[in-house]
Amino acid sequence: MVEEVKDITLGKVGAVYGIKGWLKIHSFTDEQEAILDYFPWSLKLGNNTQLVEITDWRRHSNGLIVKVGGIDDRDQAQALVGSEILVKETALPDLPDGEFYWRDLMGMKVMTTEGYDLGIVSDLLETGANDVLVVKANRNDGFGKKERLIPYLFEQVIQSVSIENKQICVDWDPGF
Repeated sequence: MVEEVKDITLGKVGAVYGIKGWLKIHSFTDEQEAILDYFPWSLKLGNNTQLVEITDWRRHSNGLIVKVGGIDDRDQAQALVGSEILVKETALPDLPDGEFYWRDLMGMKVMTTEGYDLGIVSDLLETGANDVLVVKANRNDGFGKKERLIPYLFEQVIQSVSIENKQICVDWDPGF
């Protein structure tokens, strides 16, 4: 069975810049220029997805602007504003053992070391000190929780992550 290669959203097309078809880019990568390490790009707006070639780029103020091949005026560029920037999952580098992309943790079940089901990872937050798992509690949570914020501190709180079982084991008090 052939596994489908997923598209990963790495950013978004912002406003048009100038009259020659340049576009402002909002990068979702840690280092904003790292988005330029991943090609080819597809731009998705609504149900339409098109493969594009980035022919040039520049830093501008605190952001990036790019030139898309075949887009030579402001009106053409305006049609791309709001598009998601997608790359194939295979364009991302493999991570060392014990490291995970945030997207890999989304939707995982979170269990305590004692076997209590805390819920499902619904989001992740970057706080500066450490990342935080946002865990949506089960409807029938025995502690009446709707959501838990659990620090992603490996070996202190996070005991194990199983990609195969889609499960994270934590040393965490369910009442907290």
